Amino acid sequence: MNRFQPVLDEIAATLRPQLGQGGTVASYIPALARVDARQFGIALRTCEGEEAGAGDFETPFSIQSVSKLFTLTLAMQRMGDALWERIGREPSGNPFNSLVQLENEQGKPRNPFINAGAIAVADRLVSQSSANGGSAKADILALMGSLCGEPIGFDDEVAQSEAETGFRNIALANFMKSFGKIDNDVAEVLDTYFHQCALRMSCRQLARAAAFLCRDGAHPIDGRPAITGERQTRRINALMLTCGTYDAAGDVAFSIGLPCKSGVGGGIVAVVPDKLTLCVWSPALDATGNSLLGMKALEMFVARTGLSVF
Repeated sequence: MNRFQPVLDEIAATLRPQLGQGGTVASYIPALARVDARQFGIALRTCEGEEAGAGDFETPFSIQSVSKLFTLTLAMQRMGDALWERIGREPSGNPFNSLVQLENEQGKPRNPFINAGAIAVADRLVSQSSANGGSAKADILALMGSLCGEPIGFDDEVAQSEAETGFRNIALANFMKSFGKIDNDVAEVLDTYFHQCALRMSCRQLARAAAFLCRDGAHPIDGRPAITGERQTRRINALMLTCGTYDAAGDVAFSIGLPCKSGVGGGIVAVVPDKLTLCVWSPALDATGNSLLGMKALEMFVARTGLSVF
C-alpha cells in the first residue's frame, strides 16, 4: 500500500461531514452551476510512480483554470523565453478577469494564470499549431493523453456553456487584440481557450499529468523530458506559488506552502518538488474562487506530512 494512503483516507473521512455545508459552486457558467457540491476527492502520485486516492478521486470534473498549467507548459516547450515578450510574470492582486489592469498595462497580461494571460497563451498555441498544419485543441488533447497514459476529452456542454456566457473573456480577448497583442482570429483563440477549460479529468488523472513538475520535467510515465528541462519546471512551480490561486496566492503560500494551481471547477493541483504531486477536488468554492474543502485538505495534508517548500 502507498505510504500516503492512510493520510488521504483520514483527510477524506474528516472532511466528509462538511460536504455541502459551505461555499458555493461556480454559478456564472450554467453547466457548472448544476454540479453537486457534496463531492470530495483527493489523489497523489509520487516521483517513483506510486499512486493513492480517496473519496471521489476517480470522478471526472471540469478542470477549468487548472488547464492553464498545461497550456503554459506546451507554450514554453515550443517558444521558450519568447513567450514572455507579451505576458508578464507578476501576481495580479486583482480579480482573474480584470479589464482595468489590462488597460493600464497596454494589453499585456500580468501573468499566464489570469484569464487574459491564458487567452494570450492560447493565441500562441494557435499560431504554433497552425504553422505545423495542426490544431491547438488537438495538440492539447495529445499532451494530456500522453501525460496521463490514457485518452482525455473535452466536455462539449461546458465549452458551449462558456462560449455562450463568457462575455468578459470575449471582452478581454478583443481588448488585447486592439492593443496588437493577439495575432489570430479572436473567435478561434477563444474556442481553444473555452475548450481547454472544459477538459474533463479526475483527481487521479490530474495528479499523474502534473507529475513532471515534481520530477524536474521528466515525463510522468516513461521518464523522457516532458518540457525543456528542470529550469523551466522550476519556473512553472514558481509561477504556481505566486500566481496560481487567483488573488489568494499569498495566503495559500502562508497557510499551505506549496505551488498550487486551482480552477473554478473545484480542482487544485499542488506540487511537492522531488516528492509528489497532489490533486484535490470539491466543487464548492470560497470567496476567492478556490475550492473550500480542497484548501482545507491541502492544509491537513501538509500538517500531517510536514511536506512544504519552506
